[in-house]
Amino acid sequence: MTGLLAAGLVVVMVGSGCAALTGDTGSDELQEFLSTLEHGDLAGAAALTTDPAAAEEALTASIAGLGYPKLATDTPDGDRRPDQDPVAVEFTWDLGDGADDGAGAGGDEGDGQGDDDEATTAAADTGDEAAVGSRTVTTSGQAGTVKVDDQWKVRWEPTILDSRLADGGRLSYSDLLDYDTDILDRTGAPLMQWTPVTAVTLAPDAAGSADEVAQLVSGAAPTITGQSIRDGMAEAGDQPYQVVGLRPSDIDPIREQLSAVPGVSLPERGDLIRTDRELSSPALDGLPNAWLEELQASGGWSVEIVNPDAEPIEVAGAPMGEVDDLVSTLQVSMQQAAQSAVDGSGQAASIVAIQPSTGGILAVAQNSAADAQGPVSLEGHFPPGSTFKVVTTGAALESGVVGPEEIVPCPAQITVSGRTIPNDDDFALGEVPLETAFARSCNTSQAVISDRLEPEAMKNTAAQLGLGVGFFGPGMSPSWFTGSVPVTEQGPARVEAAIGQGEVLASPFGMAVMTASLANNGQMILPELISGMPAVANDSPEPLPQNVVDTLRRYMEQTVQSGTATAANSIPGLAGKTGTAEVGSGPAHGWFVATVGDIAVAVLIEGADSSGPAVSMAANFLSAAGQPAPLSAG
Repeated sequence: MTGLLAAGLVVVMVGSGCAALTGDTGSDELQEFLSTLEHGDLAGAAALTTDPAAAEEALTASIAGLGYPKLATDTPDGDRRPDQDPVAVEFTWDLGDGADDGAGAGGDEGDGQGDDDEATTAAADTGDEAAVGSRTVTTSGQAGTVKVDDQWKVRWEPTILDSRLADGGRLSYSDLLDYDTDILDRTGAPLMQWTPVTAVTLAPDAAGSADEVAQLVSGAAPTITGQSIRDGMAEAGDQPYQVVGLRPSDIDPIREQLSAVPGVSLPERGDLIRTDRELSSPALDGLPNAWLEELQASGGWSVEIVNPDAEPIEVAGAPMGEVDDLVSTLQVSMQQAAQSAVDGSGQAASIVAIQPSTGGILAVAQNSAADAQGPVSLEGHFPPGSTFKVVTTGAALESGVVGPEEIVPCPAQITVSGRTIPNDDDFALGEVPLETAFARSCNTSQAVISDRLEPEAMKNTAAQLGLGVGFFGPGMSPSWFTGSVPVTEQGPARVEAAIGQGEVLASPFGMAVMTASLANNGQMILPELISGMPAVANDSPEPLPQNVVDTLRRYMEQTVQSGTATAANSIPGLAGKTGTAEVGSGPAHGWFVATVGDIAVAVLIEGADSSGPAVSMAANFLSAAGQPAPLSAG
């Protein structure tokens, strides 16, 4: 903004006398108005005008309509005599990352407050022409001053902001995004689509209508109750509460009844929602954000003057680009098979399936008991039990402290480095090949070989298989957790870690990554949820040596054929490892990780007290799921 002194000098230079220097024309007050507006004090700026109420309302409408941008002002011709003729005023609006146009991207019709679109990051333009790389808009208006009760005031007119604004008009920003872009599953079937949605909304003082609203929407949203609505309203405070968003087929039969309920409003909006309302997975939660980012990358935008009863006037804009449909690596049929498998358990159960050759996530399922804890399939912190013996044995083979055909002791109990480790039910095998000890899940054998390892060995081998590595990619939350493996000095902590207890933790996602990486010839996979958009890892370990991979694969096949996972030996080529993980005084968790063909799977059943149910669940899932379909081209 032109400074006060500079403005005064301009007036002197053009020969208009010294009135501006003495404040006789209201020039100083005009500059104060513009400066106050630049600092975002709309009420303060409005108070300097002849109609503070109207000015504040109009300024708020336009500045909010532009998303509260940064503002710079100028009087390019100097102040001259604003008391005699209006002077030109130029406003430069820095839109930054854009503005919020209020469209939803919530991912489903769930209850609670709707999520608005995030701002576009497309290039802005200046004036009436698009200028790639710029995100500023300039409008030109006029301002004059008048003396009111011995005080100079800025004469309020909407044309101060832009000469084309009328009473009741405003400046408005809109994102232009290709909402016709769908998210498909890997077969090309629609997974999520932009759909008109009616937001069933209750006024803050309409809690008395909660039960009636819950009853009306129960057919489409059976989990919503009067109490859940009242709880949500209490959290919303003095703001309207969105109960649920309903697609046309759900709202149309009950629209009239809802409209008659006191306090209910039914605004329309759009949402990216699941095409199959029954399809549920924590892996779906991040897809709307990934979709929105893709739309924003090719998005356009528009700034318009919106006057009452008139066509909008374009001020500035940039056209949007077309965005191809996004292809998710998820396969609906596999997701349904995984969900059916976990729903058959009375305990909290999770399944994660990954394609080793691509890192594509095929299915992520958990039942309602697991849902009550959050997205544990992707973020849970659980001891992995004996499934971690894949890492311990791999570390021992890689470092050469044991050979693939070595004979190892498998007594019922053994004390190593001050820690006594028993086998399950105290079984004993005597002196057996390492392959047999692995297949029968002999804890005592693992304790012996772990005692020979270097402190970093298990941590490093786990990382080679992606366990303990952080992955960050489109649709994947930073809170997704693979696992954590400590550096352990020789002693009880290492003995416990060797059998997946102590400080070793993992999620079903992490164990699926480990198993998929092993099946990927020991090369750590980069998980991806959207085809062509693999995650970025925070580590780049060397692959596990091929001879170690081949040995572990043989051991895992033997586990299914003659070891602890024989309940799944009807599946040809299946290789796996069972695990039972102790958790305090409660029943142990049951694990099974396995690979067959181009699918790797991790199953966790909390409190199962045995790995048997997890083996059976994995067998049921793999029998129903088959192998991954080829990725659609979109």
